[in-house]
Amino acid sequence: MSLSETERGQMLASLRRMGLAGPQEAVALQPLTGGVSSLIVLARPAGGPVCVKTALPQLRVAAQWLAPVARNRAEVAWLRWVAGIVPGLVPEVLGEDPVGHAFAMTWLDPQRHPVWKTELRDGRVDPVIAARVGGALATIHQASAGRPDLAAAFAHDAQFHALRLDPYLGAAALAHPDCADALHRLIARTAGNRIALVHGDVSPKNILCGPDGPVLLDAECAWYGDPAFDLAFLLNHLLLKCAWRPAHAPAYLRCLQAAAQAYLAGVGWEDRDGLQARVAALLGGLLLARIDGKSPVEYLDTEPLRAPVRAAARHLVLHPAPHLPALVETWRAFMKIPA
Repeated sequence: MSLSETERGQMLASLRRMGLAGPQEAVALQPLTGGVSSLIVLARPAGGPVCVKTALPQLRVAAQWLAPVARNRAEVAWLRWVAGIVPGLVPEVLGEDPVGHAFAMTWLDPQRHPVWKTELRDGRVDPVIAARVGGALATIHQASAGRPDLAAAFAHDAQFHALRLDPYLGAAALAHPDCADALHRLIARTAGNRIALVHGDVSPKNILCGPDGPVLLDAECAWYGDPAFDLAFLLNHLLLKCAWRPAHAPAYLRCLQAAAQAYLAGVGWEDRDGLQARVAALLGGLLLARIDGKSPVEYLDTEPLRAPVRAAARHLVLHPAPHLPALVETWRAFMKIPA
């Protein structure tokens, strides 16, 4: 992967507007892989390495998926607010360039901050990390619940619909007409809940395993809405990993249980049972979305891998589990995971 001359020029201009590079300074720029929604670059100005992120108007997926580039302002605002709630959970924002729809943050060396997705793939499955992520999400949701100021600052309903609800649940509804009514009810219920500050992309690919604990990245979907979405999004990835690496499936489910228990222990803003039921319902839709939505998970790349996930997801959409233990038992049965 390399930068075009246009991209290089835009990145340098952003660095200069943020005061991170001099007017004539030559800066080494190295594009980083892994995301579909932004151009992410490791820049090495004289002041030291920084990570620069620029939002893309068309996401890098096969389907047409457009999203407003101003979304990175929501990400910056989320990062700055969360830094004061859970110290160390997020990288420091070093500069913001609204003109270029870019911002800069601290560079975290991957040798000391491996990506959690890679750790999970390679069988290094630690429930302690999952519990810390779940607990941190609960802390964020608890601190932000019932905050009219945050509700106004993060009233990104249209953006969340364009980035999450439509390309995931809406696209799955188009692919599965018999599930469409249930999926549209999920969309309406999730969109209608304005309860707490939501990250919107709590995926292992956006979590680093740092020496002092997990570091959470990529909050461009930030929205004041339904906290059930964050927990469901996290747990969905742990379920999907069971199909990717069946040998580690029991360990992935232990991670799921650790994350859910730590999260639910921190819920004080609403009834735990009602929230858990929303999470379980969302999980069916999100599982189906990562097979037949606009952003299918890349590692389930053959029909034999996708088919059992699709079958389980369809069942869970049409017959939602009342709570997470029931959902896990259904998942075990479809995926043939030993207890």
